[in-house]
Amino acid sequence: MDFVILSLVMLALGIYGLLTNRQLLKVFISVELIATAATLNFVMLASSTGQGLGQAILILAFSTDTAVSAVILALLVIVSKKYGTSNISEILKMQDKVESEDEA
Repeated sequence: MDFVILSLVMLALGIYGLLTNRQLLKVFISVELIATAATLNFVMLASSTGQGLGQAILILAFSTDTAVSAVILALLVIVSKKYGTSNISEILKMQDKVESEDEA
């Protein structure tokens, strides 16, 4: 039961961070908190059956989360280098400006 409470707290922190932060890295960390909370729920549910299924799900979840995190971090670096900032609002303004120039 403690893991469910921990998972709910992590989920709440992730949603709060996702709604309040405008920096790309902080948004990424919030999304990772949400994904970790979901993974924790699935692993604890699977391991409560007493079989080795929980361990298999844990290994699969960690490997996929790591691969997804690496791709997202690479995209964050590319976006930050292209626009010179990591603020989401400024990036959207710059992108709108570029799109309006392309239309003209």
